[in-house]
Amino acid sequence: MRPQQFDLIAFDWDGTLFDSTALITRSIQAAAVDVGEPRPSDEAASYVIGMGLAEALAHAVPGLARERYPELGQRYRHHYLAAQHEVVLFQGTLEMLAALKARHHWLTVATGKSRRGLDEALHAVELQGMFDGSRTADETAGKPDPTMLLELMREFGVEPERTLMIGDTTHDLQMALNAGAASVGVSYGAHDHETFAELHPRHVAHSVPDLHEWLIRNA
Repeated sequence: MRPQQFDLIAFDWDGTLFDSTALITRSIQAAAVDVGEPRPSDEAASYVIGMGLAEALAHAVPGLARERYPELGQRYRHHYLAAQHEVVLFQGTLEMLAALKARHHWLTVATGKSRRGLDEALHAVELQGMFDGSRTADETAGKPDPTMLLELMREFGVEPERTLMIGDTTHDLQMALNAGAASVGVSYGAHDHETFAELHPRHVAHSVPDLHEWLIRNA
């Protein structure tokens, strides 16, 4: 079988394929307290998931002086790395990716993680070879800037109308819109899916099996 509508499918990582939203939120909150700032609310901490690390921490802890951002980032990484072994792929993710691979889609990752962080995650969950390409926020512009998605399109020679972005935040869907690509939102990640409507996703999936079924029928 060949792709019906989309040659290139780009997935966000955290909160879309990887069940890490709660850990990221807790790590941001703990890092803020470590540097003497007020603990961000769950909503404020989870809102920034998907952004590049520096931008995310600055948004979540707005009272911190800019020169202390590296310290805040270091404390965030400390808390995240200490518990990252506890988080796993959402159930059904491997089966979904294998089915899409069999259909000859280009599968990629477009994430706010660092290159080191993504590579470690891909190794930890034994996904080597599953993805054809990836972009991270520390090697190009962060979401919702469309650059990382545009770079993936150029890498594989795929037009915007043949590209689909899948993510759990408005940052993901806005990036797709900015790039002229289609999008699908997932409701089980960081952002309230009721905020997705104005960004015109083709579908909002409420579970990985729901996403899998929609992609097989429509992608």
